[in-house]
Amino acid sequence: MSLIPTRKYFTAWLLVWFAGGLLQCNTTLADKVVPPPNVIVILTDDQGWGDLSLHGNPNLATPNIDSMARHGAEIDRFYVCAVCSPTRAEFLTGRYHNRMGVYSTSAGGERFDSDEQTIAEVFREGGYATGCYGKWHSGMQFPYHPNARGFDDYYGFCSGHWGNYYSPMLEHNGRIVQGDGFLVDDLTNRTIQFIDAHRDQPFFVYLALNTPHSPMQVPDKYWQKFADKEVIPDPEPANARKEKVQHTRAALAMCENIDTNVGRIINHIDTIGIGQDTIVIYFSDNGPNGSRFNAGMRGRKGSTNEGGLRSPCIVRYPRRIKPGTKVSRIAGAIDLLPTLADFAGIDFDAPKPLDGRSIAPLLTGGENDWKSRLLFSAWNKKATVRDDRYRLQLAGGLYDIINDPREKNDLTDQRPEVAKRLRRNLDAWLAETALISSQASETRPITLAHPDAEFTQLPSRDAKAHGGVKRSNRFPNCTFMMNWKTTEDLITWDVEVLGSGEFEVEMYYACKQEDVGSTIELTIGDQKIEKLIQVANDVPLIGAAEDRFPRVEGYVRDWRPMTLGTVKLVPGKTTLTLRASEIPGNEVADMRLLLFRRVGVTAR
Repeated sequence: MSLIPTRKYFTAWLLVWFAGGLLQCNTTLADKVVPPPNVIVILTDDQGWGDLSLHGNPNLATPNIDSMARHGAEIDRFYVCAVCSPTRAEFLTGRYHNRMGVYSTSAGGERFDSDEQTIAEVFREGGYATGCYGKWHSGMQFPYHPNARGFDDYYGFCSGHWGNYYSPMLEHNGRIVQGDGFLVDDLTNRTIQFIDAHRDQPFFVYLALNTPHSPMQVPDKYWQKFADKEVIPDPEPANARKEKVQHTRAALAMCENIDTNVGRIINHIDTIGIGQDTIVIYFSDNGPNGSRFNAGMRGRKGSTNEGGLRSPCIVRYPRRIKPGTKVSRIAGAIDLLPTLADFAGIDFDAPKPLDGRSIAPLLTGGENDWKSRLLFSAWNKKATVRDDRYRLQLAGGLYDIINDPREKNDLTDQRPEVAKRLRRNLDAWLAETALISSQASETRPITLAHPDAEFTQLPSRDAKAHGGVKRSNRFPNCTFMMNWKTTEDLITWDVEVLGSGEFEVEMYYACKQEDVGSTIELTIGDQKIEKLIQVANDVPLIGAAEDRFPRVEGYVRDWRPMTLGTVKLVPGKTTLTLRASEIPGNEVADMRLLLFRRVGVTAR
């Protein structure tokens, strides 16, 4: 990989600026030099294209995001994936997710291959400080963890969803910590702190907000406006018919909270004097997580129809992008890595061919010279291809999206040449990419003890339950193991140990007072450690009281850590087993995760 050496670009700019300051003339050299732009990427979770007043939604106001479009550029036809983790993989790498082994949204299937180059690695090698705050959803253990993928600083959660948004259990560079207040506000605070810490050097920060994904939690300040609000339905009858109004109200309130936090970031960079030279990109990861206003488009989250794949995308860069710029050509998440590197002047060699291309020319007035292309998407046995006008579905149907966003009028018979061309390209793309995803689940175990990792989490979502043990909810991301009652009950993890060393192991648990006293036994290979549960952690389930709409995911608890002991690990594939050898009460405990900490390593 050939990249500009770390800090070289920034150092060269400083030298030019200093030299320009010494010139005694009306126009200095510094006036002609564009400084390397800072980059702020804001990605929301389950916010549809229609969840903005900018796009005609009469039910809410998003003045800060709308203002970004007025003072920057809007990509009108911007496409992501049907669900969360594929979009994140495509943004981070500039490549289609099904080239990289992403086949699920949990239990390891959300990880893209460890040899992929990420946007954070490109910018860090280009001299940028890098930070990531929020929902990662691309792997929890090294080498898939954000700290292993180019981010100097990470604060948030690595799972696909989180069970509580008020001062929840999070992690900071692998160490488990407690959040501070409402999660979206907290993540924005962390982003602003990162900006302040690196304002004198170029920085790349990725703010991955967790809303309006469920659970539908939002502070009273935002909820009060919508609690009894009359909601105007979407013009698409199917969306209106399926709408759950209380869920929509919660989503709208969450979107207004997002808008407030976007405004906080914009106001901050302008106030400290770096707004002119900072790129801010705002987009979402898929269509809306409910049937609500979406400008009449067919489809929502999980769908490969227009409404499931079209995302808002707004780019603010006052130094280079004219206010009110509107891009009509199709673009997608795969384009952001090459585009941002282009704006930053970072020349890099991609180790694998990118699917995306720089859309900087479209954002700076070069749309007339743009060559048309195709965008593809696949999820859950569904697939589609899109050009600037038409969308073809793998299951059948050719639609003129510009004039028929509801995808009601199949034009296959009227435009057979278009249908054949698009189907030929879609079939070729699927043949090229499908095999990789189908093989990934069999070849990538959960990893443990990577040489570069101080901490490794093994959450219950990555475990298997045996005997009477049950997972707390069918959606595994934020679950815990429960109903652990007999000595025959087991909790196991199939892992690949990547490095050697001694590790202290903690178990995060909840246990009633009357059940204190079970002996926990952890085995890995030929090693076994035992520890008695001596302290109760009798805590209730959290979440129901704060939910504005009943959730389908499970609730959580305030988990307590206990040290089980230390183990020595060596590389290789093995099974880690957790059981109880003695159970004096009715059950052992609820188990949330194991945390391995490398002994003798100083934390960040």
